[in-house]
Amino acid sequence: MSASLDTTEPQAGVDKFDPKPILASLPLLPGVYRYYDSRGAVLYVGKANQLKKRVSSYFQKTNVSPRIRLMVSHIARIETTVTRSEAEALLLENNLIKSLKPRYNILFRDDKSYPYIVLTGERFPRITYYRGAPNRQHQHFGPYPNSYAAKESIQLLQRIFRIRTCEDSVFNNRTRPCLLHQINRCTAPCVNLISEVDYQADIHSAVLLLQGRHQEVEGKLRGAMEVAAEEMRYEQAAVLRDQLRALHTVQQKQFVESTGGTTDADIIALSEQSGGLVCVNLAMVRGGRHQGDKSFFPEHAEDLSAGDIVQAFIAQHYLGRAVPPLLVLAADCHDETLSQLLSEQAGHVVRISTASGGERRQWLEMAQRNAQLALQQRLSQQGGQQLRLDRLREWLQMPSVQRIECFDISHTMGEATVASCVVYESLNMHSSQYRRYNIPVLSQVAGAVQAAGAITPGDDYAAMRFALTRRYEKLVRGEGARPDLILIDGGLGQLHIAMEVMQTLGLHDMALVGVAKGVERKAGMEQLIFPDGTAKQMQSSDPALHLIQQIRDEAHRFAITGHRAKRGKARTTSSLEEIAGVGDKRRRSLLTHFGGLREVTQASVEQLSQVEGISKSLAQVIYQRLH
Repeated sequence: MSASLDTTEPQAGVDKFDPKPILASLPLLPGVYRYYDSRGAVLYVGKANQLKKRVSSYFQKTNVSPRIRLMVSHIARIETTVTRSEAEALLLENNLIKSLKPRYNILFRDDKSYPYIVLTGERFPRITYYRGAPNRQHQHFGPYPNSYAAKESIQLLQRIFRIRTCEDSVFNNRTRPCLLHQINRCTAPCVNLISEVDYQADIHSAVLLLQGRHQEVEGKLRGAMEVAAEEMRYEQAAVLRDQLRALHTVQQKQFVESTGGTTDADIIALSEQSGGLVCVNLAMVRGGRHQGDKSFFPEHAEDLSAGDIVQAFIAQHYLGRAVPPLLVLAADCHDETLSQLLSEQAGHVVRISTASGGERRQWLEMAQRNAQLALQQRLSQQGGQQLRLDRLREWLQMPSVQRIECFDISHTMGEATVASCVVYESLNMHSSQYRRYNIPVLSQVAGAVQAAGAITPGDDYAAMRFALTRRYEKLVRGEGARPDLILIDGGLGQLHIAMEVMQTLGLHDMALVGVAKGVERKAGMEQLIFPDGTAKQMQSSDPALHLIQQIRDEAHRFAITGHRAKRGKARTTSSLEEIAGVGDKRRRSLLTHFGGLREVTQASVEQLSQVEGISKSLAQVIYQRLH
């Protein structure tokens, strides 16, 4: 627990903020400071070894950047929290930046967990792709920078060692080999076509390869192949030969190989462009092998030095995540506090160093090239997006359009109705601001408890009213950002619903446009419907139409993804749960025995009755309900 001292000075009714009373009371102790504007929005979060000196410097410097001067001019309140150490202040600062997302802090948006390759702890382990916190019962390898790198490695390991990938529910109920065995991607331990000893030998070789000890694996396979050939076990020798060939393919796919053999490191490179656009490229090397890279584009990075940007990236990216023993940087970022904190978190020494030459220099040069390439691609995309947005502003005669929100409804014959809202701003889609709304529908079951605001199944107008009300009643309360334009996927009927909702909420000046697919319902034939009832059609080559299609298609994708997930969950959980006499235990027995709900549905009455706890009469009931 940190010792804390919160200092809050409301400035209601005061035209100009006077920091002197607060500055006089601040201690020369480590801690975190927060700046707020007159509306209570967080402007900036920072840490300091001595709060008094650090906070005072913002109001004394005359040579600060225009960005900092602008921020200081908006400060209406200061809060500080004293901590026991600078390391504790660093942790608190990082947590506050991620949760509050201040307007003037550099922000690296990366909320997703990183993928791992996992070898499970069963008698016959399976190899699988995994995201989340590591489980001690299994062996984890990674993290990998993206899902493609992890899944590609799994496919290569399947080709070499033919390790199973199936779920336990399938593995335990197989009676004959599956298709993967027939295409030489699995040795079929499920039906005992390989001994446990031989299977464990393949697992051990896979572990060595994942650890970067490929020369050891190659020597082991070559020795076993020669012994098999001498003993005239030619089929086994041919299998080992094929494994060696596949292993060479894996080695050729590696862009970088460490002469150290087992080096684990992350390489962090930086590329900047005039105008404040910055790219940080993170390349991962595990077991001496390059696993791939990932690019980040921080917000509010203008006027910051390369060292400050890299330091902010390390703090935001690694605190609370797995850290390799070595971080190789392009920019000098010597921060003993950060290094000690990462070491304590990781349970091993974490060295932060710049690449001076040799192997590390090669790693860094590769990451630097990738950062420059990613930055060029981003600039090219932004140029195209700017053209689209400018054309849309011109076409709509709305020169101030910046933020666009779009709504869509998805369901199957009224089942599992879901509404989506996607957000376009600053020349990009912002997935972190997307929202889905599960629309409650009236149940046809007599006596069922109906949810408040439930709609008739299949009523798109009512679903749209529900979603828009939920979204913008928060705006009326002062929560969230106000869109400059709202796109409604649908015709005049849906647009009228949107107009009614805005009138009810008192948002009379909200710009609304309906996007209809047109008579032939083909891409490029969309019509824009306006509140006065007029409909206009753009040229299919118009960049403004391309932007509308991009936003509308993203709303559709987001809605239908949520709908399918909701429908699948409802069908999976309710089909068996609604059958009288089938409780949790019998439901688990059925799913385990057959391997899934689809297999249960395909089973005959005779097959169902063979499951423990399922009588012939109950099997008949189950069969009838599922068909």
